[in-house]
Amino acid sequence: MKCKNLFEQIDFLESQYIKVWEDICNIESPTRDKQGVDNACAYLIQMAKERGWTIEVQENDVAGNVVCITMNGESDCEPVVVSGHMDTVHPVGSFGTPAVRMDDTYIYGPGVCDCKGGVVASFLAMDALRRIGFTKRPVMLILQTDEEVGSSLSNKETVRFMCDKAKNAIAFLNMEGHTPGEACVVRKGIVRFTFMVKGIAAHSSDCAKNGANAIAEAAYKLLKMEELKRDDGITCNVGLIQGGNTANSVPDSCSFTADVRFATQEQLQWVRKYAKEIAQKVLVSGTECTLTETSFRCAMEKSQKNLNLLDILNRICRQNGMQELTPSFRKGGSDAAYVTEAGIPCLDSLGVSGDYIHSPRERARKESLKEAAKRAAAVAFCI
Repeated sequence: MKCKNLFEQIDFLESQYIKVWEDICNIESPTRDKQGVDNACAYLIQMAKERGWTIEVQENDVAGNVVCITMNGESDCEPVVVSGHMDTVHPVGSFGTPAVRMDDTYIYGPGVCDCKGGVVASFLAMDALRRIGFTKRPVMLILQTDEEVGSSLSNKETVRFMCDKAKNAIAFLNMEGHTPGEACVVRKGIVRFTFMVKGIAAHSSDCAKNGANAIAEAAYKLLKMEELKRDDGITCNVGLIQGGNTANSVPDSCSFTADVRFATQEQLQWVRKYAKEIAQKVLVSGTECTLTETSFRCAMEKSQKNLNLLDILNRICRQNGMQELTPSFRKGGSDAAYVTEAGIPCLDSLGVSGDYIHSPRERARKESLKEAAKRAAAVAFCI
């Protein structure tokens, strides 16, 4: 099916939505700033109301309120769902005032690529569909609000809301940052362990006879975790450590947190067993260790439903002169993993393209906004 009129509408609306992109990224929304996240969502909620779309809000006490915006909700057809997250990683003010700037090629600022650009592209796609009179099937836009911390602030409630709303979807497009020519179909999962080592305090001059050095014991355990460095499988990075009070005392406590990435359920079970064994093994006499799994995000494993959806997308691309996408594997976690686990056909990383995400240099190509919108709109129109 040809999308000529649909694409013309996206081209016509492009400049309007670049301004929306700028506005929404200027509403700074670090994950733990609930008011900021809710304010960013409110901007799009108001736009949706002006277009007569249905809005559902699940309120959260700590995390931002997760939102589902639906057009054509009266249709009995299976919906197409687009989704992105409104939370970002840097404290307010990290990008200066105003937070967003642009040049001829790029837009710079918090979340311009990860992931507000993808959200704006989704809204643009829906608006273009509305303008050509598309009513065949529901199109839903789900605004996630604590994705950057693995939905831990909401105790996974935002994820459950998302999967429940999308349970009958014929296609789910997660609008994370896009690598041109690729669609993500496999992602690693993330599990974080905190090792809390307890020792025995003593004067440093008595360390040979008295005391049990918690830092020394933690160092052994840390290095054993750091041995996990398979690029195509399990990897571990210890990014947080805390212990001791003074240089002339034997430290009686030390803790560190290990961020572990895994590709399959089997790898997850193996690494849980491995971490437990390391925690239980004592090298420094007199120490003991408590192991806590502090966060978890499942892996997006290979799924035939996802591969079939990619075939459909590429057929639509061929029919409409767009670049076909090859399946790709990514090491970072994503909410698309939960969608895949729920059995919903899903493709990830179909938003805007850019680089330097999670840094004060984050940027996205302005041209990629309409490219992402055309992909999403074409799926809804043609599938």
